[in-house]
Amino acid sequence: MESLSTGTLFIFLGILLLLSAFFSSSETGMMSLNRYRLRHRAKQGDNKARKVTDMLKRPDKLLGLILLGNNIVNILASAIATVIAIRFWGEGGIFAATLMLTFVVLIFAEVTPKTLAALFPEKIAFFAAPTLGVLASIFYPAVKLINFISNGILRLFGVKTEEENGDQLSQEELRSVVNEAGALIPSRHQNMLLSILDLEDVTVDDIMVPRNEIAGIDLDDNIDFIFEQIRNSIHTRLLVFREDIDKVQGFLHARNFGRVLETENPKPEDLLNHLDPIYYVPEGTPLHTQLMKFQRKRDRIGLVVDEYGDIEGLVTLDDILEEIVGDFTTEMSSINKEVQNQSDGSILVDGTITIRDLNRNTHWALPTEGPKTLNGLITEHLEAIPQSGTCVRLHGYPMEVLQVKGNLIKSVRVIPNLYKAQ
Repeated sequence: MESLSTGTLFIFLGILLLLSAFFSSSETGMMSLNRYRLRHRAKQGDNKARKVTDMLKRPDKLLGLILLGNNIVNILASAIATVIAIRFWGEGGIFAATLMLTFVVLIFAEVTPKTLAALFPEKIAFFAAPTLGVLASIFYPAVKLINFISNGILRLFGVKTEEENGDQLSQEELRSVVNEAGALIPSRHQNMLLSILDLEDVTVDDIMVPRNEIAGIDLDDNIDFIFEQIRNSIHTRLLVFREDIDKVQGFLHARNFGRVLETENPKPEDLLNHLDPIYYVPEGTPLHTQLMKFQRKRDRIGLVVDEYGDIEGLVTLDDILEEIVGDFTTEMSSINKEVQNQSDGSILVDGTITIRDLNRNTHWALPTEGPKTLNGLITEHLEAIPQSGTCVRLHGYPMEVLQVKGNLIKSVRVIPNLYKAQ
């Protein structure tokens, strides 16, 4: 270096600082990339994205190369800065050169380029990839040795560098990605995606039509009454049973309604010739499992049974799809009948409404882990069947039991404007 002019040394120092900035920005840019977007671009045929993806398959090699280059240029820059300082200030200038170089490297070769790379990781990574590829071939032996020693040290502490599970998202992480997608995914589509993720946590018990609300035909009824039920039915399938719902015979499909009504000298037993078989669903079946079973069996409806074989309720394919896309039927606006807003700000709620439907309709947060209906939630809380006029604050919501019929709470008044967080 003694033979080089001071001006030439300054030029070399500037070049080394640029190289240091290149390596620093490359490191941050490569490590800050969105791996999923990168893989998508690579699958679309983007050669730059494919090259960067290949490099990131072994981040230890990539980091070894970048840090090797960065340390080489920084050490050379330090040596040149020392020579320049000695020429200007003698031996006493070494300390001043160290301070000045530290400041320059920190600002122009570390913080600034790394900040830029963090803001525009794809542009920096794609720009640096070709150069890093060439350097990887040149310094292959040195990088190989560095990685061998580094990985050996990590293995001593039980760290496996070959694992590639870091890019896998858990269900909760995927939920966060969908929530934070913003304008990239329309809000309705976000809700649908989140609902699909929730299918594993929701069972058929949460959405089934309870046993006491299943619309059906009793073969012991008068044939005229049965025909009236068929004519006025709003359902595509009617459950047919004899005397009690546990003695179920099958489902009468809407396609057979006309054939039944046109029967000469009809008798209730004639319906047995037009019934579809019953498909039974075990209670507690997750919705995503039941959805696949409906698809595999080409069926749309099933009866939910408990461990003793007793019928608990009825679940349909439409019910599961509505969990994903929201209400899409025009079935008499049943939810609007179950939840009625009053002029004084209170809400009249049918006691048999499911907690999930109530939360969805009112945007409340009543717990869904225990009882499935509002009646069950109140009864569990009181540990008794209440009388009309009983008031209770349930999970922060003041409620008044208005009507009790038999052992069932029929209607409840909720006063949400008096809600108190618990």
